[in-house]
Amino acid sequence: MPIHKLPPQLISQIAAGEVIERPSSVVKELIENSIDAGARRIRVELEQGGVRLIRVTDDGGGIAPDELALALSRHATSKVADLGDLESLRTLGFRGEALPSIASVARLTITSAVADARSGWRLTGDGSDVFGEVVPAAHATGTSVEIRDLFFNVPARRKFLRTERTEYLHCEDVVRTHAAVRPELAFELRHNDRQTLDLPAVGACGGSERVAALLGEAFLEHAFEVEDEGSGLRLCGWLGSPTHARSQADQQYFFVNGRPVRDRVLSAAVRRAYRDVLYQGRHPVFVLFLDLDPNGVDVNAHPAKHEVRFRDGRLVHDFIFQTLHRALANRRPGDVNSRGAESSAFSAGRGAAFEVDVAPAQLTGRESAGRFVSEGVAGPLARRDTHWELPLPQVNEPAGEEAGSYRAGAAAMAPAANAVASGGVPPLGFAIGQVADIFIVAESARGLVLVDMHAAHERVTYERLKREWCEARVTRQPLLVPESIPVTRAEAELVESSTDRLRGLGFELERAGPETVMLRAAPALLQGRDLARLVRDLLADMDNLGHADRADAALDAVLSSMACHGSVRAGRRLSLPEMNQLLRDMEATDNSGQCNHGRPTYVELDRQALDRLFLRGR
Repeated sequence: MPIHKLPPQLISQIAAGEVIERPSSVVKELIENSIDAGARRIRVELEQGGVRLIRVTDDGGGIAPDELALALSRHATSKVADLGDLESLRTLGFRGEALPSIASVARLTITSAVADARSGWRLTGDGSDVFGEVVPAAHATGTSVEIRDLFFNVPARRKFLRTERTEYLHCEDVVRTHAAVRPELAFELRHNDRQTLDLPAVGACGGSERVAALLGEAFLEHAFEVEDEGSGLRLCGWLGSPTHARSQADQQYFFVNGRPVRDRVLSAAVRRAYRDVLYQGRHPVFVLFLDLDPNGVDVNAHPAKHEVRFRDGRLVHDFIFQTLHRALANRRPGDVNSRGAESSAFSAGRGAAFEVDVAPAQLTGRESAGRFVSEGVAGPLARRDTHWELPLPQVNEPAGEEAGSYRAGAAAMAPAANAVASGGVPPLGFAIGQVADIFIVAESARGLVLVDMHAAHERVTYERLKREWCEARVTRQPLLVPESIPVTRAEAELVESSTDRLRGLGFELERAGPETVMLRAAPALLQGRDLARLVRDLLADMDNLGHADRADAALDAVLSSMACHGSVRAGRRLSLPEMNQLLRDMEATDNSGQCNHGRPTYVELDRQALDRLFLRGR
């Protein structure tokens, strides 16, 4: 076949293959056009999951009649005038491919009216590159785009569409996603003449309501807000608790300058932040918004604008990782989440408040006094002589003065805990005893706390080892026989240019040939590991991600193993002072809600949850 120019219709259909994957792709492009047009309200109507009909109506600025035909021609846009505009984009759409691509694989009708116009105007197309005449039509200020019979002229593409419900759910997710980042806009979704979503505008401060519409109220019950700013970057949003992660990464939303994106730099930063607090195979849930100078991000990296490219990916990665890592680490028992509820590794509700009649330092084992207050009903705590009654089997209940003092006020412990305010109790309360020599039972201000003593001590020990390791810096151990490691030419050059960074990680590497490096020393903690494989992984991380994630993970794994083997084991009977000291240590430790393997360290049942268990008040 001789070289020839492709016909315009085929060019548009090829472009549609990159931009229009399914009905939800159409919905996404049309909603973004509406947002760029200054719409305050956007309505999306679907039939048969969007395959039969997609209609998006907005109250934006509209399109002048002499520009309607131009809007359906390829590479025509009102958002870019020169290269400078392209490099500092502040709009969602800009390529000028969406409408002509959609028009090439569906029957399209666009009706629009500008402000103060006497009427609107309409233009129709039948899937070819020939459109009808622009004719007058009744329409309020704004634009309606109607798409019928998607892929009717490309049957091969139509065969790849899923069931009506599946396609509808993809469209609904697009609407919810854009609604989450634009709370000041109203969104309505209708399917088969039935309203399925109605999200009124809530203003810029109503973001949590839109996040609830995106992920449900249950997410916010176990999530907390995060916000940080620096180096020209600003990150805010909601992080899900590690103990409420999911089996798949289907509830992870990242927005860059208001644009929903997927990016490996962002994903790597989040994975690294959650690395040692997630149970194996679980994925965190989050909604995060990153804002930065448009000149610092290239949004023209993908035809459908799903991906972006950062000019300084390492800066972005480090900023996000440090912000999220710090936010997760700083969570403590008793902290409030985004709904104002006190957070815990697992909470079955909230309720009772604990009141101490006198300051803890004034209490003794026989003089301690306390009472539960819930819904206006007060009553004394059950007490039998020198220990507190706990109606559970297999509980070790220490007798004598130590039980009374540590149970009711912990006079000896309170000054050192720092978490105990005058007239209050710590977030994890005070220990009562042990169950099966595995679990610590404590009573908090809200109800009952059960602590897995091994998991809790493991996290406390692990965080202490990490802190000591960082303070002492990495100790390198020379290899008795230097190891020659084959690498790629690019990785060998990376070794030459990153000698100081590698030494800071405990590795002494030097280039020994075009595609060979020589390992002369490695971190002492990694003795016995497959160092050649680790070095190759380390160099791959540094080349692709700009940081040494694999090396950090290997060091953390060693410290985690040391913490696991060095922590208190199930079957050991603890005294009340030991139990309370562990509770106080948990309250002062990073990530204390999970052990090193991602298991919860404690469970809390508040007064209402306990009432429900025993059907009280019914």
